[in-house]
Amino acid sequence: MGTSIRPVIFCDFDGTITMKDNIVNIMEKFGPPGWETIKDAILAQEISIQKGVKEMFSLLATSQKEEIISFVLEDAKIRDGFAEFVQFTKDQDIPLYIVSGGIDFFVYPLIEPFGPFDKVYCNESDFLGENIKIEFPHSCDANCTNQGCGCCKPTIIRNLTNEQQTSIVIGDSVTDFEAAKLADVVIARDYLIEKCKKLGIPYHPFETFYDCIRIVETEFNSKQ
Repeated sequence: MGTSIRPVIFCDFDGTITMKDNIVNIMEKFGPPGWETIKDAILAQEISIQKGVKEMFSLLATSQKEEIISFVLEDAKIRDGFAEFVQFTKDQDIPLYIVSGGIDFFVYPLIEPFGPFDKVYCNESDFLGENIKIEFPHSCDANCTNQGCGCCKPTIIRNLTNEQQTSIVIGDSVTDFEAAKLADVVIARDYLIEKCKKLGIPYHPFETFYDCIRIVETEFNSKQ
C-alpha cells in the first residue's frame, strides 16, 4: 500500500468491534422501566443520542455497578478478525482511532487486550450518586449539524484529519451516521446500511474484520 493516500480509520465499538450493542444488552438484562421508549426515540432521531443515553443510565442505581460491569465483560463477544485487523493497520502504518458512543467502564477493559491504539474516544461514567450519571467529554463542535451526539464522531474526524488524508468510518448504527456522511469511505453493517441507502451514501458491507481488511486493501490498491 502506497503512502500518498494516507488513510485514517475511525472505528465504532458497540455492535461493530463487539457483536452486540453493550448498552442495549445492559438495558435488556437489568430492564429499568421506560428504557425501551428512550431507545426507540434515539433510533427515530426524536431525541439526541446524548440525551437518550443519559436518561437510560439514570434509570440504573449505582449500587448495581459491580453486577453491571461483570455482566457486560462476560457477555460481550469481539467480532471475528478484529485482532488481525488491528495488526494489519499497524503493519500498514494506518492510524486507527476507536470512536465509541459506549461508556468507559466497559469500553476500556474490553479493548485493552488489542491495543495500544492511536486513541480511544468514549463517554464516561460517574457512580458517585444514587443513579449512574454519564458524562460526555467529546462534545460537538460548532460545525456539527447534529448537536447532542454525545461522543461526537464528526468533530473527532475533523480534528484528526486534513485534506491529504482519506477518512474511513467503520460502524453499524445511528451513532455512526453523522460520521458516515463526513467520511471518504464507509464500511457498514446493520442499521447504518439502512441509513446509507436512504441518503444514497456509498458504503461497503461487512460482517467480520477480515472483510474490513479486504475492503481497505482493495480500496487503496485501486488508487495506487
